[in-house]
Amino acid sequence: MGKLFYGSDPQPIEIDDRLLQYLQVVLSTKLRRGESFTITWTDTDSQHSRTTLWIQPAIAMRFQYSSPDSQRLSGGYLRELADHAALSSGLMLNAATWQQQEDSHRVRLAAAA
Repeated sequence: MGKLFYGSDPQPIEIDDRLLQYLQVVLSTKLRRGESFTITWTDTDSQHSRTTLWIQPAIAMRFQYSSPDSQRLSGGYLRELADHAALSSGLMLNAATWQQQEDSHRVRLAAAA
């Protein structure tokens, strides 16, 4: 599990390394353009059922991965995340959609092997 440290909060947000890598690309791209937006996700393992973060260039972020190796990302899924981040509702992370993406990725890797 990776960790996203957001703003001055010392408590990190734990996120799967692969999903965190996707988020780092999308967040970096949006913030480089000076675009602010929200990210919302549901966390059934937490005290809170839903969390939303306001992402803007003035708020510090640090991405910490449990694995030293970066992984190959799906361009299609990156575009999907970026498109959602551009909506007025912001980027909505959905566990079911993420699992479908990961299952599809494993199938493509197995077929290529």
